Amino acid sequence: MTDQTLTTARNDFQKALVRMKEEFSKLQVGRANAGLVEGIMVDMYGTSQPLKAVANVSVPDSKTLSIQPWDRSALGAIEKAVVTANLGLNPSNNGLAVIISIPPLTEERRAEVAKKVRGLAEDAKISVRNARQDALNALKKMKDDKTIAEDDYFSAEKKLQEAVDEINKQIDEVAGEKEKGVMTV
Repeated sequence: MTDQTLTTARNDFQKALVRMKEEFSKLQVGRANAGLVEGIMVDMYGTSQPLKAVANVSVPDSKTLSIQPWDRSALGAIEKAVVTANLGLNPSNNGLAVIISIPPLTEERRAEVAKKVRGLAEDAKISVRNARQDALNALKKMKDDKTIAEDDYFSAEKKLQEAVDEINKQIDEVAGEKEKGVMTV
């Protein structure tokens, strides 16, 4: 029973790491990245839809994004959605696609993005702590219900803490690399 609890906790830890990496891909770091705009919600046909559902986002070069809608009548809505997303991007509509030139990051903007990276890393660690607490509560309940021995409880608790330490180390490494990449001119 403790193995199942530990496996669930480890899966939750990995989900926190994956979620953090996904959020990192959405950060503007001076290079074109489709993940930067794919999640923007576009109002079309009376509903709000993610950009990737209404258009193809491509990266023709390291400083440019091209958003080609499936339906050309959506160009205006896409352009408006990019502007209102408040990402600091200025789209231009050439009649066939919305083109976005990624501006180089200023030192001030780099510091802002690095701060956001640290915040996202802390959010991931909070998710890990919450998952650890859930696992500890489950283990404690098993111990109190006498479905596991006290030695098994302490052994599982130790394994859980080792898993937490390992995932926190991974979070720090990934966040450190991202922060270093953001601050590099």
